[in-house]
Amino acid sequence: MLSNLLVQLVNGLADASTLFLVAAGLSLIFGVTRIVNFAHGSFYMFGIYVAYSIASRFGQTTGGFWLSVLAAALVVAVLGALVEMIVLRRIYQAPELFHLLATFALVLIFRDAALWLWGPEDLFGPRAPHLAGAVNLLGHSLPTYDIALIVIGPLVLLLLWYGLTRTRWGTLVRAATQDREMLGALGINQAWLFTGVFFVGAFLAGLGGALQGPRMSANLSLDLETIGNAFVVVVVGGMGSIPGAFVAALLIAEIKALCIGIGHVSIGGIDFSLSRFTLVAEFVVMAVVLIVRPWGLLGRASAAVRGMAAPDTPLRPAGKRLKWLAAVVLAVLVLAPLAASAFPYMPILLVEILIAVLFATSLHFIMGPGGMHSFGHAAYFGLGAYGAALFLKVLNLPMEAALLLGPLLALGGALVFGWFCVRLSGVYLAMLTLAFAQIVWSVVFQWDDVTGGSNGVLGLWPSNWLSSPVAYYYLTLACVAVCVWLLRRMLFSPLGYAMRASRDSGLRAEAIGIDVKRVQWVSFVIASVFCGLAGSLYAFSKGTISPEVISVSRSVDGLVMVLLGGLQTLAGPIVGAAIFTWLQDTVARQTDYWQALLGFAILLLVIAFPQGIVGFIRDRFGDDDIGTKDGHAGGAPETDRANVPSPSPSQATAMKEGL
Repeated sequence: MLSNLLVQLVNGLADASTLFLVAAGLSLIFGVTRIVNFAHGSFYMFGIYVAYSIASRFGQTTGGFWLSVLAAALVVAVLGALVEMIVLRRIYQAPELFHLLATFALVLIFRDAALWLWGPEDLFGPRAPHLAGAVNLLGHSLPTYDIALIVIGPLVLLLLWYGLTRTRWGTLVRAATQDREMLGALGINQAWLFTGVFFVGAFLAGLGGALQGPRMSANLSLDLETIGNAFVVVVVGGMGSIPGAFVAALLIAEIKALCIGIGHVSIGGIDFSLSRFTLVAEFVVMAVVLIVRPWGLLGRASAAVRGMAAPDTPLRPAGKRLKWLAAVVLAVLVLAPLAASAFPYMPILLVEILIAVLFATSLHFIMGPGGMHSFGHAAYFGLGAYGAALFLKVLNLPMEAALLLGPLLALGGALVFGWFCVRLSGVYLAMLTLAFAQIVWSVVFQWDDVTGGSNGVLGLWPSNWLSSPVAYYYLTLACVAVCVWLLRRMLFSPLGYAMRASRDSGLRAEAIGIDVKRVQWVSFVIASVFCGLAGSLYAFSKGTISPEVISVSRSVDGLVMVLLGGLQTLAGPIVGAAIFTWLQDTVARQTDYWQALLGFAILLLVIAFPQGIVGFIRDRFGDDDIGTKDGHAGGAPETDRANVPSPSPSQATAMKEGL
């Protein structure tokens, strides 16, 4: 067993090298541009595909193989530079989260581009000449190519260290990481610096992918799989730290290797499969590191800064025009089933849109007024869905009781996870929410006896009086309308004032007696409960659920809905969810390449309306009744903005007494 364990640890070093290459490029891009680049996983995927195409023709010789690897990395690097110049350069002034939305649109476009160019089949590239064999290590065979990868990783680290510490370009990169605004004030051309950083970052991702050609197949799922792991490595190592990314890649890869090498263990007569733990090992590591050291292993703690942004306009109650508009929309929704005979699919689509509206509105509750970015909100959607399923199937409760009690599981998860999450801010908070969501997904995926594992739970049908699509539509409409109204009303309560005070100026909020962490925890739990209700409604609308309801892609969909409508408005998540769900359904039925069309539509909306659709309407026509200029796109809790007006004595008293 010891020899097998040692061989697995050596294999882990090869995996660490590849993981480091991708994470180093992502860390470099984020450190300079502050862009959370979801398309970085697509660069890795293209690296494998392009290397396959070139190596299949010219890779029969040693020189041809390694030149094909470098050529693939260069092709991907050029693609990265073009992305920066054509797309991202147009939206640098937009809120940071809109960069995430734009890069997610690129993921959809690139995935369908790969589907069109290479097809849906897995493709296996040729092995590296003269490295196709294996060496004997302690009685086990170790691929020679893995040994080459173990050497390449540290070599790239040394080259990056030299480039960042011994060249003028590296000096500019380090300066931009510390204070890019000051760098621009000194006359440095930031545009070309950002393009160069994207070129190098995409090159590293493409190189990591090209080197994996002989070890794994090229397939269309590599983009999101890789970006999740890369984000984990970057956060665990410390945002912007290249050595930290190397240490984190080693740590995570070796922990996975240990789990595979040990296999099964027995504690107190109970067997545990550590090999199954590899599905979520990196996220458990990230959660532990962020709880103990919130800025990562080799990162630096962020100091509180005083921004000079203009103060936001306070939230205002709905005016007459908004009330009339809401009444008209509600009346249309009530009357919509009258056309069900002509359009039988309409009630089903409207149920999906309404569930998406509740999901997006609950996420906006903590992201906009609360200032807490979440990449794992689907965890509470899934917990609500599985809660309803378990109450129905295990406890044999009526469907109506299961629907109402399902969110209790989301409540329990939010109480535990939220207590840790609110102690962080910014990207670190978002990544911790992602870690907890992946842990929940892993439990659901592997707990076959209770959750059904990958098969999910079947037979979740409504009661007889709700069996028709129209009847269930009216139930969903009533639940969603009441919940959206309650969430909006809470924003005008003392809790809502305290949430925005904590978001805009945590230091001042603490000074007037507001317990910032408690306020954020309460708002986190409230949003999760409403999200859990959306999951319960979803479960009975589909009749079946699977671990997909907790997937990263569903969390990303929620982010897209909120940002598409406008994070700075209260109506934004409603409009964004409706448009995104309608687009997704309509485009998917038109072509096999619906993801690319959806990506182009999102990208066009982001470039044309960087403040969101509702935000654009509000700014263009000066109509604050449809939203608010309050919900700024960022705001770490510890940030103290100099121009934020202090609350009046009556507001301060209301906030303290109400909490």
